[in-house]
Amino acid sequence: MSRRIPSISVYFVRAVLHNAVAKGVDPVALLRQNRISPRLLGEPDARVSIERFADLQVTTMLAMQDEMLGYGERRMPIGSWAMMCYAVMGSETLGQALSRYCRFFRLFEFGLWSHLEEGEEVYLEIRNANPDYDAPAYLYELGLFNAHRFASWLIAEHLPLTRVELSVGGGADLEDYQRMFLGNPILPNQATTRLVFAPAQLDKRVVQNEQSLRRFLRHPVLAMMTQRFNQDSWTAQVRQQLSRMLMETPELNDIAAELALHPQTLRRRLAAEGTSFKELKNQVRRDTALHYLGRRGLSIEDIAHRSGFSESSAFIRAFKGWTGVTPYTYRKGL
Repeated sequence: MSRRIPSISVYFVRAVLHNAVAKGVDPVALLRQNRISPRLLGEPDARVSIERFADLQVTTMLAMQDEMLGYGERRMPIGSWAMMCYAVMGSETLGQALSRYCRFFRLFEFGLWSHLEEGEEVYLEIRNANPDYDAPAYLYELGLFNAHRFASWLIAEHLPLTRVELSVGGGADLEDYQRMFLGNPILPNQATTRLVFAPAQLDKRVVQNEQSLRRFLRHPVLAMMTQRFNQDSWTAQVRQQLSRMLMETPELNDIAAELALHPQTLRRRLAAEGTSFKELKNQVRRDTALHYLGRRGLSIEDIAHRSGFSESSAFIRAFKGWTGVTPYTYRKGL
């Protein structure tokens, strides 16, 4: 799957402009200002470039003077996101940063707030702060997207997720949500709306500082939607080799040989980057399985083989561990 999303569904354009008229803002003028044809809003399969979408979101926020685009119980003043970023800067680890992130947004009554819960898995949940407020689906989607991409920016790598749980039905295709969350498993119609990931991720070091933050804040929406990270890392190189050799069921020694390293050296270098060979192999297998489950004409046996499993039963057990459902159930929901 491409690491950069070149275009986005017109559903998200409509969502950004949904409250414009009610807030006294002309949506057609905003579209033309950002070189998006208003006629696209009537085309269900239309797409726009990420750059133009990001510009539209920012200009709409500025026109409304509301960073929540009119979706919250009250307006989120322009500059709130920047102040949150400065509140988080100085955190040593991702766990500390996300705790501050959640605490910041709980200071205000915008309708939703974030909650971080640690256990065998980590849950970053978007909750409705007021049971009398019926928060729209897009507000949950935007909250999860921002949390994931901001966390990724803090550690300068895409935060790997076990799964994304959505409790509200959105208006885009599941494939678009998978692109939004970088190919991680999407489970719709859940009891909660949250990101789920491994506890070890909380120990990753925050590598950003106030200087890099100033660059980020020039256009944070575009930065989060197009962020690219170092592909020369050992983690990235191992992923690349695993993807190429997956059907050969490679082990650590095989990948180390491809990279001209001693296995123990590779193991130490991955540990220094906060990961392990086993974790990376599981992620590549999972992402490969998700990719092929979205294609017609391939049996579960074929997908198991392409994902590096010699037996379908082992693949089904592993897939259920990754997503909480069997491959059959996941494919049925696509």
